[in-house]
Amino acid sequence: MSDHRPSLTYSSYLGLEELLGAQRPRSEEHDELLFIVIHQVYELWFKQLLHEGAHLQGRLEDGDTPHALHTLKRILTILKTIVAQIDVLETMTPRQFLSFRDRLDAASGFQSAQFRELEALMGRREPGVLRSYEPGSAEHSRIAAAMERPSLFDSFVRYLALQGYAVPPLENVQAAILAAYRDDGQPAQVCERMIDLDEGMMEWRYRHVQMVRRTIGDKRGTGGSSGAGYLAGTLLQPAFPDLWSVRTEL
Repeated sequence: MSDHRPSLTYSSYLGLEELLGAQRPRSEEHDELLFIVIHQVYELWFKQLLHEGAHLQGRLEDGDTPHALHTLKRILTILKTIVAQIDVLETMTPRQFLSFRDRLDAASGFQSAQFRELEALMGRREPGVLRSYEPGSAEHSRIAAAMERPSLFDSFVRYLALQGYAVPPLENVQAAILAAYRDDGQPAQVCERMIDLDEGMMEWRYRHVQMVRRTIGDKRGTGGSSGAGYLAGTLLQPAFPDLWSVRTEL
């Protein structure tokens, strides 16, 4: 019996009909399509970052240094890409954004569930974040589950232990980090790439808040946040403070 299923094509493999049909502007303003596309691309990159982050945790917890370093390099490259996308968004002037902003209603990047999952992966544990999501919703459940799972730094600590750097329960991990740095081997390289990751996230936050400032000034965000004021409060808050603190001891 012959197989009459259509052959796989570029379009069907990538789901282009669904993907390219997912941009539905609510106005006739020229710049709204750009705004939608940029944010949809962000969500795709967030999905990939979560995928790579889970993979990285597995590599760290297996003590697999070469593949952990490779995965960290990929994550860092993705972060550079999403930071660069802000350059595209900044080609839109404040008046161009305001021409369709009221059509967004309460929709806001503040509500990105995937970014909240990414924050949880990086170690953020603030139950108040869940108030922005309907209890029982898929988003609420995913973020709550992410907060229950070990963070990336937890996996990094397990990696150090597997590499022979004692990390006694309930004690500060900085002694183990210092020992790894002083040995100046591959674990020290993993420490440096973790710092790069933390710095990359802070760079993204900085560029994001500056983009918001130049677009809407001090106006409140569409999702009910204080806009740039809220975002500015998240700057310079490292996810891995122990990796930064040891630098005064090196």
